[in-house]
Amino acid sequence: MTELLTIEKVTVRFDGLVALRDVSLAVEDGTVLGVIGPNGAGKTTLFNVVSGFVRPAHGTIRWRGEELRDHRPDSLARLGISRTLQGLGLFPGMSVLDNVLVGAGPLARCGPLATLLGLRRAARDEAALRDRAMTTLADLGIAGVHAALPGSLPYGIRKRVALARALVAEPRMLLLDEPASGLAADEIAELGERITALAGKCAVVVVEHNIDWVMRVCSRIVVLDFGEVIATGEPSDVQNDQRVIDAYLGVPA
Repeated sequence: MTELLTIEKVTVRFDGLVALRDVSLAVEDGTVLGVIGPNGAGKTTLFNVVSGFVRPAHGTIRWRGEELRDHRPDSLARLGISRTLQGLGLFPGMSVLDNVLVGAGPLARCGPLATLLGLRRAARDEAALRDRAMTTLADLGIAGVHAALPGSLPYGIRKRVALARALVAEPRMLLLDEPASGLAADEIAELGERITALAGKCAVVVVEHNIDWVMRVCSRIVVLDFGEVIATGEPSDVQNDQRVIDAYLGVPA
C-alpha cells in the first residue's frame, strides 16, 4: 500500500517538558490506524503536529512523499487532510448546512471577488458546493436537519455534523479525535461501521479511549506512553504486548 503520511523521529517540547520523543509512524492509504495510550501520552500533541498547530523541535513529517515544513491548519484541506476536534468546533450561529459548507471551502473554484460581484460562474460554484454538502449530510443520515442550528440537536447528531464537515472535501486522510466519546452504544457501533467503510476511500487515523472499539475498528494500532511509541502492530499483537499491558491495558485481552 502507498504511504500517505510518514512521521520520522518527531520530538516536541513544551517549556522543557518532552511531550513527544522520537515518534515514528506511517499511515497507509486505505487503512484505519488507531493511536491509543494513557492520558498525557502525547496523542493529541501528535495530531496537533500533523495539523500544523505545533512545530516539532526536530523530526520530519512527509505527506505523500513531500516534506511538510511550514504547513498550517488552514492548509490541511488543500493538502487532502481533514480533522475533527474533541470539542466538535461547530459554529453555533450557523445552520448545519453552512457549518458543513465551511469544510467545502477548498473545493471552491471561484474566489471571494467573483462571489461578491455575483458572477454566474460563482453562483454555479456555490450551488455545486451546496449539493455536495447536502449529499454528505444525506450519506450520514442527517440531511433532514440541514436548516437547524447545532445547539438545538442531540449530541450524537452534532457529532455527525462535525464528521460531515470533515468529509465534504473528500480528504485522502481523515483525523478523528475521540470520535466515540459521548455516544450511546448503538451510535458507537454505527460509527465503527461507517469508519470501516470509509477506509475504502481514504486513510483514517483515530485517537480514542474506547479500547474495545479501537480493537474492532482499526487495522493497525500505535501505542504511546509518556510521549514514546511503545508498540505498533495489528490489534491482536498490541493487546498481548506486555509493555502495553503494563502501561495501559492492565490485563491481557
